[in-house]
Amino acid sequence: MPTVFLFHGVGGHSQENWLPWLQGELERQSYAVIVPDFPNADHPVLAEWSADFRKYDTLIDEHTMFVGHSLGGAFALRLLERMSKSIRACFLVASVWGVMENQFDPVMSTFTEPPYDWKRIRRNAKHYSVIHSDNDPYIKLSQAEELAKNLGTNVTLVRGGGHFNVSAGYREFPFLLERITAAS
Repeated sequence: MPTVFLFHGVGGHSQENWLPWLQGELERQSYAVIVPDFPNADHPVLAEWSADFRKYDTLIDEHTMFVGHSLGGAFALRLLERMSKSIRACFLVASVWGVMENQFDPVMSTFTEPPYDWKRIRRNAKHYSVIHSDNDPYIKLSQAEELAKNLGTNVTLVRGGGHFNVSAGYREFPFLLERITAAS
């Protein structure tokens, strides 16, 4: 079974939202699951997260999947941009990328600037899934639509999903689990 990496967002950690539930469900199905706790999550710096993640480089192969929530999605994109090999799939849930035009932009700028190398990113995963809600309080649906366009895919819209966090009722995420297992 593939190795699945789950990436938390700004201010996050491995035990928040639906990450522990998804890890448990995937492990029950014999997936290897890694959920890093990135340094300085409240004041994230791409170089620090990237340096911390290098310890996993040898675990990435053509069966690997990335799942990024919020800023974790921008991190997954930056990883794909620098990789020399392709993974199986990348799932971007309420993903940050580029300028969001909200109060978090300054905190996330090392992840969102400069512009992404979309050609290289598209080449480094066989499948992309952009999952977004119609009422995300932080990231506009138009941002998700542009992200999907850049990746050559469509937005999978979840009505009333908010930012897919605990405050939106997301301690479990069966829909995402189904998508991951279908891509295996």
